[in-house]
Amino acid sequence: MQLWNNPTVLKNGKPQSAADGSRAGTIAWQILHAHSSGDAQHLRIRFDSLISHDITYVGIIQTARASGLTHFPVPYVLTNCHNSLCAVGGTINEDDHVFGLSAAKKYGGIYVPANQAVIHQYAREMMTGCGRMILGSDSHTRYGALGTMGVGEGGPEIVKQLLENTYDIAMPPVVLVYLTGRPRQGVGPHDVAIALCGAVYDSGFAKNKVLEFAGPGVAALPMDFRIGIDVMTTETACLSSIWQTDSKVEEYLAQHERADAYRQLTPAEGAQYDAAIMIDLSEIEPMAAMPFHPSRAFTIRELQENGADILRQTEQLAQQQFGGKVSLHLTDKLVGGKLHIDQGIIAGCSGGMYDNIAEAAAILDGHDIGCGYFSLSVYPPSIPVNLELIESGVQQRLLEAGALFKPCFCGPCFGAGDVPANDALSIRHTTRNFPNREGSKPANGQLAAVMLMDARSIAATARNHGVLTAATDIDYTAPAPHTAHFDAGVYEKRCYFGFGKPDETAELKFGPNITEWPKIPKLTDDLLLKLACVIHDPVTTTDELIPSGETSSYRSNPLKLATFALSRREPQYVARAQKIQALEASRAAGTPDAELLEVLQKLGKDASALNTLSVGSVIFANKPGDGSAREQAASCQRVLGGAANICYEFATKRYRSNCINWGMMPFTIDEGVAFDYDAGDYVYVPGIRAAIESGARGVAAQVITKAGCTPITLHLPELTKEERQILLEGCLMNYYAAQRAQKG
Repeated sequence: MQLWNNPTVLKNGKPQSAADGSRAGTIAWQILHAHSSGDAQHLRIRFDSLISHDITYVGIIQTARASGLTHFPVPYVLTNCHNSLCAVGGTINEDDHVFGLSAAKKYGGIYVPANQAVIHQYAREMMTGCGRMILGSDSHTRYGALGTMGVGEGGPEIVKQLLENTYDIAMPPVVLVYLTGRPRQGVGPHDVAIALCGAVYDSGFAKNKVLEFAGPGVAALPMDFRIGIDVMTTETACLSSIWQTDSKVEEYLAQHERADAYRQLTPAEGAQYDAAIMIDLSEIEPMAAMPFHPSRAFTIRELQENGADILRQTEQLAQQQFGGKVSLHLTDKLVGGKLHIDQGIIAGCSGGMYDNIAEAAAILDGHDIGCGYFSLSVYPPSIPVNLELIESGVQQRLLEAGALFKPCFCGPCFGAGDVPANDALSIRHTTRNFPNREGSKPANGQLAAVMLMDARSIAATARNHGVLTAATDIDYTAPAPHTAHFDAGVYEKRCYFGFGKPDETAELKFGPNITEWPKIPKLTDDLLLKLACVIHDPVTTTDELIPSGETSSYRSNPLKLATFALSRREPQYVARAQKIQALEASRAAGTPDAELLEVLQKLGKDASALNTLSVGSVIFANKPGDGSAREQAASCQRVLGGAANICYEFATKRYRSNCINWGMMPFTIDEGVAFDYDAGDYVYVPGIRAAIESGARGVAAQVITKAGCTPITLHLPELTKEERQILLEGCLMNYYAAQRAQKG
């Protein structure tokens, strides 16, 4: 794999390092500008459709209701694939589903009942079309292989679309991903995706850019293979993806009863890209992404040859991550030079494709997974696909080998299904392997690990009863190319299709866990921030900011959910934030805590300064926000009185947007500035309201420690007019409420 970090032009179908082409010739440019009402460099996008699942749609609809929602202006799909299991007991998960159906009836939405399909498979089967754009409240909203630009964002961006506002963004750089060659038998889409993530993630090569796939290698890939690579582009930190389309896309859409959704998309002659990634598919080997990130990419061959060193590095990472409070023992799994695995999972929007599961069945045909500790579970992505697996005999062959089939459910990807045992090593064809995402709880002494691998090598490992094995190292007869027999009748019988038919008389159905957002204050003239958490990890994921798993059941209850914030990374955070909230309450009541007066004294100010400021908590992290689009990573901080994040850079555009939409200052500091401060220290930011109003790119602040005051410059990278107004009003809901008030 080669990275060309320079302008690249397609001439006669081949990439050349040059800058004499046209950016308007890329597929991405054509689609983005067809959906934008802005100028060439400042996009104001309206999406063709929206999609959410059951740990995001309740909060989105509640926010939109508070902002004046009357109906869904575009098709909005509410799927139920994340809170499909009752992970915490009680009725709260099914209460959310009932709320979702009632909202679809009231506002004119599309409702997909639990276990019918995972969010992204439903979108592929029913919503995609060449040249379209879909916005989803899930970070893996990627449909580029079907000619549709998918963007995953936090819920507030969905709210904006529901209220017929735009998604505003500067025209992103476009990176050509040029494919040549053909994968050999035993190599699957996850192998290509993991190799891609490993090549680009650490350097930020693809961050906030659009990846555009083209080249002769595209034609060599079946649709499920393309889709499997495409959905994983999220893990490169790119903004979106798009692929050239061909007869295979045309056939896929026709098979899914949407032939009219096809049109050919190809880059124009002379299309110019900002950079390029050259991938020869024939050179890709079976891969493994080691805990704790999809970019920790090694070939399985390397892992077999140097397993002790690689596993020891992972153990050391765990020690650093958890401060030695709990240990991971992976080198113990090397027995006789062979790595023994505890669990295999093939699931969801990346692993649960028909072709992946059929290939796994071919590898296991006539074999078994053994009766030891190793287990194998398979989660198909939709009922139509599951019906095909039954009709073709694929499911039967896997069941006969000892695998278990489970519902259409995303749980294994985020820790709500098939949580491995303590100290276990799980291999998964799912999207992520962040720390504790699989469901372990270090604070309780529980720690497990996940390696990402392709379904083919997972099946090969299962065939060897858990001994790590690459699919290229075994003999098997690959299944014949698959011709889909998609039955939309399954959805027609069970899904509610209400778009264009809102019923304003329909009542929303609320369970006791569904609560309104607490009142959020406007931005004051000055801010006094107290550090509630300081994290110097290279990257802080959204899974660490608000854990997944059983906490997902509380996503409809902002106050309850907030009590889990940073619980698996910094368990003291919530108590600290609540104490800071109490300081603000004392200030607002006119009875300021003595601590506040002492801080003001260090700043050379008297108690009158309390009249123009508010007290809020702040998190410092080197690079926060990698991973999920979930806005709760930001909203939980805000509910607990959070007023800002300070960092060197934000890991993703979507997390920065979530901070802004929830009214938290997105401060950055220069890379060379040491942030040697601790939880309990203060940051005083005078004139912040005036700075936001004027569009200032930075503000002079003071850090107050026991030793005294130190100046620090906090940067505010360019904010749009709307973003500034959202921050001034305190959050997106307040912003829309103010707009309604102005209109009378």
